[in-house]
Amino acid sequence: MKIAVIGTGYVGLVTGTCLAETGNDVICIDINTEKVKKMQNGEIPIYEPGLDLLFHRNIEQGRLHFSTDLAAAIKASEIIFMALPTPPGGDGAADLSYILGAAKDIANIIEDYKVIVNKSTVPVGTADKVKAVFENNSSVNVDVVSNPEFLREGVAVDDFMKPDRIVLGTKSERAKALMTELYNPYVRQGNPILFMDERSSELTKYAANSFLATKITFMNEIANLCELVGADVDSVRRGIGADERIGKRFLFPGIGYGGSCFPKDVQALSMAASEVNYDFKILKSVMTVNQEQKLLLVSKLLKYYNQDINGKHFAIWGLAFKPETDDIREAPALYIIDELIKKGATVTVFDPEAMDNINNIIGDKVSYAKGQYEALENADALLIATEWSLFRTPDFSRMEEKLISKVIFDGRNLYDLQKMIDMGYYYNSVGRKLIN
Repeated sequence: MKIAVIGTGYVGLVTGTCLAETGNDVICIDINTEKVKKMQNGEIPIYEPGLDLLFHRNIEQGRLHFSTDLAAAIKASEIIFMALPTPPGGDGAADLSYILGAAKDIANIIEDYKVIVNKSTVPVGTADKVKAVFENNSSVNVDVVSNPEFLREGVAVDDFMKPDRIVLGTKSERAKALMTELYNPYVRQGNPILFMDERSSELTKYAANSFLATKITFMNEIANLCELVGADVDSVRRGIGADERIGKRFLFPGIGYGGSCFPKDVQALSMAASEVNYDFKILKSVMTVNQEQKLLLVSKLLKYYNQDINGKHFAIWGLAFKPETDDIREAPALYIIDELIKKGATVTVFDPEAMDNINNIIGDKVSYAKGQYEALENADALLIATEWSLFRTPDFSRMEEKLISKVIFDGRNLYDLQKMIDMGYYYNSVGRKLIN
């Protein structure tokens, strides 16, 4: 099939590449000329495991193309995906200007029937607004389909190629047939393609992310309570996770969720509820608790140093909001760094993928280490903010040589408590026994 993907951000690039992998002819459109040239030359603008193989293979085999020529791409394609940003506005509601602007541009170009697929995360009613743009700017018939993405950064290629479900919102039988033909190669193992109305599809995305964010936040609250009552959060997690009604996933406590989806989507759903005079109390609590949780390690640090860290030097392992990505949007590490610097501390950081992105935002406010052990040089303590695999089994003897004191504040519960006791570390994690 002939496909156009408008927008080559995280969702657009993964979508376009994976659609090309099943034999479709895909052209990805972006207004950033320099970015397009780099992709045409085989440079991938994001880090995502497994994407590079598909990206290069489909370029070489002539199925994946990149261009700034919107008109040519629209005229050549039968299905047009919009994968554009919907950042929160000043009031927290999703900004639809990119979506509606692109829809108007497409409406002024199209000459025959197209399926317009909204791949962006958007509020309920967006499909109706997009449809209205076409009705007001074109006499050509189109079908607007809501097709929310459920891609987890770090495993996005697998999520697209082997989805647990595909959600499609449309009332058009013609659009259903085309979208079924497009997506059938991805659900050969029997996972469902779920058709529903457009508004239900739009709400499904927000509901899914908000539920997962709530589950994470609940477990973080349980972890905080465990520390106060002397319980062990790992035992509690295993105990409740064995209940099939609850499940084992998203029960690991830590220092809050971040990234491009959960913070934005929870906020947007809360705002959408308020617009229809519904007070979504749970989501408001989730957002409040999550912001506090991001600074949990700083609170623990201040307590350890009697509220004075002026002149102290700290190492931070992990900057991305989660492992296997270079995405630092709403990453807890950013909040931790900002607070440490405000209180007079200096910081050296290390992350295997995200340091360039951090440098682009905060520059020389911190020092950047070439390796995880170099980051520990003359540090009073180590803070762990992201659970990268290379941090899970470090050389503790080498760490001891680098650190001024054997002090670790672990926001991701990477290490065994008994082992830390045996090695004589002060080890402060989340929801577990404090090792002095």
